[in-house]
Amino acid sequence: MAPHLAAALLLDAQEKRRIYPIDVAMIASALVAVAAAGPTWSRAQNPLVADTAPLVIALKVTKSMENPDLAPSRLERAKFKITDLINARSGARTALIAYAGSPHRVAPLTEDANILRPLLEGLTPAVMPKQGDAASDALTLAHSILSESDTPGAVLFVLDDLDPSQLAEFRTAKTRVFFLTMLPDGGEIVQLRNLKNAVVVPFSTDDRDIARLRRQIQTAYVDALDEDDRLDWQDQGWMLAWPAALLSLLWFRRGWVIRWALLGLFLIQPVGPARADGWRDWFLTPDQQGQIAMNQKRYADAAELFEDPYYEGYARLKAGQYPEAAAIFAELATAEAAFAEGMARIRNREYRPAILAFETALERRPNWPEAKHNLEVANAILDYVETTREQSDTGEEAGIGADDTVFDNEAGRGENTTLQASTDDAKPMSADQWISAIDTDMQDYLRNRFLLENQVQEQ
Repeated sequence: MAPHLAAALLLDAQEKRRIYPIDVAMIASALVAVAAAGPTWSRAQNPLVADTAPLVIALKVTKSMENPDLAPSRLERAKFKITDLINARSGARTALIAYAGSPHRVAPLTEDANILRPLLEGLTPAVMPKQGDAASDALTLAHSILSESDTPGAVLFVLDDLDPSQLAEFRTAKTRVFFLTMLPDGGEIVQLRNLKNAVVVPFSTDDRDIARLRRQIQTAYVDALDEDDRLDWQDQGWMLAWPAALLSLLWFRRGWVIRWALLGLFLIQPVGPARADGWRDWFLTPDQQGQIAMNQKRYADAAELFEDPYYEGYARLKAGQYPEAAAIFAELATAEAAFAEGMARIRNREYRPAILAFETALERRPNWPEAKHNLEVANAILDYVETTREQSDTGEEAGIGADDTVFDNEAGRGENTTLQASTDDAKPMSADQWISAIDTDMQDYLRNRFLLENQVQEQ
C-alpha cells in the first residue's frame, strides 16, 4: 500500500498533531469566567484614606551619635538620611521624635517638610535635658502619635546602639518597627537580631538604605490596609483578560474559525460615541486611565482624565489646584464631597468657607470624627490669623504707631522727649510675615521646650 494512503487509513494517526480551536476557546472562556468572578487580594484606594503610610521617626540624640567614624558625625549623617527619606516621601505625613534619657516630640505628623528641616537641624546632645537611652519610652510616644492618625503607620528608629534593658517594649510592639543603624561598614547591633517584628536596615553611603526603607514601609502599610473595613476590595480580574486576549489571537490562524471573528465584527455595533484618542482608549475607561495616573502621582494628568467629578476634584486637590477642586466638590451633595471641599479651601487659606464646608459635612454625616477635628483646626487657624492681623493693625507686633522715647542732650538738657513714628506707609503684617519675623535660635528653643516638658512630667 502506498505510504500516503496507509497514513490516511490508519486510526489515531492524527491524534497527536495539534490543539484544536475548541480547546483554545475553552481555555480563554475559563480565564474570562474567572476574571468576571472578580478575584481580589488587596484593598482599593480611597481618597479619604492616605495613600502613603504615616511615619514617626525617632532619632537618638546622644554623645555617642557624635562619633566621627561616619564623617562628619553619626548624628549629622543621620540628619542627612532623614532629610532624604522625607524628600523621597513627598506628600506623606511624618512626625519627629528626639530621645536620649527622655523622649520628646519635636514635630507632630505633618506633610510639610519645611517644618521638619529646621527642627531637625537644631537637634544636638546639648539640647537634651537627660542623658541615657529611653528608646522604649520613645516607642510609646511614637505609638501615641500614630494613634491620632486614621490610617496605620510605622515607626523608624535611627540609632547607633540600643540598651538591652529597652528591648521588652519592642518585643511586644503591635506595629512593625524599622531600624536604620548608623554604624560604619554596615555594622550590626546585636540586640536587634531576635526582634521578630522589626526590620533592620544598615547604613549605606548611597541611597540603597533609603530605597529599602521606603519599600518595606509601604509594604507594611499595604498589609495593614487589608484589615481596614473602610476600604473596598480591589478587583484584579483585569489581569486575566490579557492572556485571554492573547489566546484569542490564535483564532486568526489559517484553517481556524476566522470567519466567525469577521462575522462578529460586523454584528457588534458601537455603544456611545466612538473615541480614537489613543491605544489606551481601546482597553481602559477614562476613570481607569485617571487612576493609573494617580498611582504614578501625575495628579494634574489624572484630573484631566477622570470623568467622575469626585475623583477629578480629589486629583486637583492633590495637584495643588485648590480653587478648582473646591468648585467641583461644592457641586456634589455628599458628606465626603463637603469634607474634601473643606480640605481644599483650608489649603487655599479660605478659612471661613472651609469652616462652612466642614459644618456641612457634619450635617450630612453627624458625629463624623474627622470632620469634627478639621472643623476645630479651621476655627483655631481663623482665630489665630485674625488675632495676628489685629495686633499688626494696632502696631503691637510690628512697632508701627508706637512712641519712641529718646534722651535729648542738646536742646532739652536731659528732658524726656516723645517722638511719634510715621505711619504713612504702615501696612498690616500677614500671619506668615509675622512668623518669619521671629528671630529665635532653634537650639535654645528646643532646649527650653524639652526642659519644660521634663518639669511637667516630674510634677
